[in-house]
Amino acid sequence: MAALPASLSRTLWRLLGSRGCSSGAPVTQPRPGELSRPAPEEQSQRRQFLREHAAPFSAFLTDSFGRQHSYLRIALTEKCNLRCQYCMPEEGVPLTPKAALLTTEEILTLARLFVKEGVDKIRLTGGEPLIRPDVVDIVAQLRQLEGLRTVSVTTNGVNLARLLPRLQKAGLSAINISLDTLVPAKFEFIVRRKGFHKVMEGIHKAIELGYHPVKVNCVVMRGLNEDELLDFVALTEGLPLDVRFIEYMPFDGNRWNVKKMVSYKEMLDTVQQRWPELEKLPEEASSTAKAFKVPGFLGRVGFITSMSEHFCSTCNRLRITADGNLKVCLFGNAEVSLRDHLRAGASEAELLGIIRAAVGRKKRQHAELLWMLQDSPPARLSVSSWDPLHSQGLRPPVSFSYQKATLWTRGGVPQAPGLALQWLGPGSPQRHYSSYIDSDANSKCLSPGPAAPAAVSGPWATSDQLTHVDSEGQASMVDVGRKPDTDRMAVASAVVLLGPVAFKLLQQNQLKKGDALAVAQLAGIQAAKLTSQLIPLCHHVALSHVQVRLELDSARQAVQVQASCRARGPTGVEMEALTAAAVAALALYDMCKAVSRDIVVEEVKLLSKTGGQRGDFHRA
Repeated sequence: MAALPASLSRTLWRLLGSRGCSSGAPVTQPRPGELSRPAPEEQSQRRQFLREHAAPFSAFLTDSFGRQHSYLRIALTEKCNLRCQYCMPEEGVPLTPKAALLTTEEILTLARLFVKEGVDKIRLTGGEPLIRPDVVDIVAQLRQLEGLRTVSVTTNGVNLARLLPRLQKAGLSAINISLDTLVPAKFEFIVRRKGFHKVMEGIHKAIELGYHPVKVNCVVMRGLNEDELLDFVALTEGLPLDVRFIEYMPFDGNRWNVKKMVSYKEMLDTVQQRWPELEKLPEEASSTAKAFKVPGFLGRVGFITSMSEHFCSTCNRLRITADGNLKVCLFGNAEVSLRDHLRAGASEAELLGIIRAAVGRKKRQHAELLWMLQDSPPARLSVSSWDPLHSQGLRPPVSFSYQKATLWTRGGVPQAPGLALQWLGPGSPQRHYSSYIDSDANSKCLSPGPAAPAAVSGPWATSDQLTHVDSEGQASMVDVGRKPDTDRMAVASAVVLLGPVAFKLLQQNQLKKGDALAVAQLAGIQAAKLTSQLIPLCHHVALSHVQVRLELDSARQAVQVQASCRARGPTGVEMEALTAAAVAALALYDMCKAVSRDIVVEEVKLLSKTGGQRGDFHRA
């Protein structure tokens, strides 16, 4: 039977709406008191009817390469209650004035237009969509649109547990939750906010309310969370989760670097080493994730290969930003304002013409300037130069917290899984943790050897005058108002001698207070930012980068701390680096003092400084 014309087909939908389903497919009315669940034969009749009477997909949403865009993502807000490092800078981003954002009625008007043309799935995004006050009402009204099959949301999960019962009642179909680590302290470091336990509560609430699967999105970044791949996969054993690992992608403000990206092939290889029986699952043509499953596990895992193996040829997604711009490609810069045309009184036909023109301009694949990896990066990228273990020829990190993931299946919040193990030899594991954010830092490993003379360069390398006292010997802050701004960097170190008992417990991550290395690392970063409040005559410095690394030294039963700070300004960052190293060492002392008070903090010293009129300093 030939397909009906689109206009006649839609007319039939409206005429038959009171007697059947919204498509016009025949149904049997339930008897009073019975559930309106169709019998299998009725479902089969519906599917057959839809196949035979399907309307042609809208030409307005079909691009020049034949891709049919049936999936619309709508940003409800630009605001977010987190500051994820891969997403935006720490200070946030400039926000659009409220008057320029789409109103609720404008969102629904545009959604209604797209659904009428064939969109059957809408995902609400942000910013963080669940901080919009009327999000429940928006979901409820979207659910009433005839022809819309799915209303879903992508959220960071912080507000999810509180809102989900109402969202489900309003008709929310599916949930994606962003979670990049299972370590609470690392969570705070990545997102620059608290909220780990609220996200966990949200995930459990989604499972409790019957969402299946609950999708968990994890952006994998080298040096930060790639050691947790196996821990995330282990969650799928007892929980109906769809864990999806996302290749680190470039966005404005996230300082993307190829060395931070862990490719799909590398991630898959890591998982297959632990579960060689991992099996590939079939996937829809428009799916962005390559799906896998460990036989016997409740959930599954997926890999979103945005960088290494793009899926542009099957893309069916369009996006509307919070201020009403239509984006036909996530990586493209071209946008057209539907808000402006809507507020100018454009008719439905005029809006459709604007949409059709924008969709028609969609490129075959990502904008070429973003293809830094070209079509196929190496399966295992080289370890960046900052990695001290690479220079020793050691093996890659191996997760040892697999068993802790089973805590989730008992309904509680998981304890913090331990950090990565580095193997120095048979039976000699060494834990290593780094706050590495930037691949251009090239600090060398600390050496336990004897101190060597410092190498100093520059015309004002030293001074025979103290700069923080006036002519009468009183304390005085140096006036740096006339000094030029230059790039400044400083590296400092400290050593914490723990002794055999505390060192062993730290090495095995069995201290009662928790993960001492993660706590110390975060304490050092926080201290660097607060240096001017701790050291009376220090100027406040707007740091552009802080890195704190802690390494176990088995020979000395010690932890070596190294801190580096970077800024651009009229004064140096030596004190920031020294403060970070010292406070990280003191935090480590505090975490271990219940085991032994015979702990020594020593060798707090400046290793190097660059920038400024007095020249560079390097401790040889």
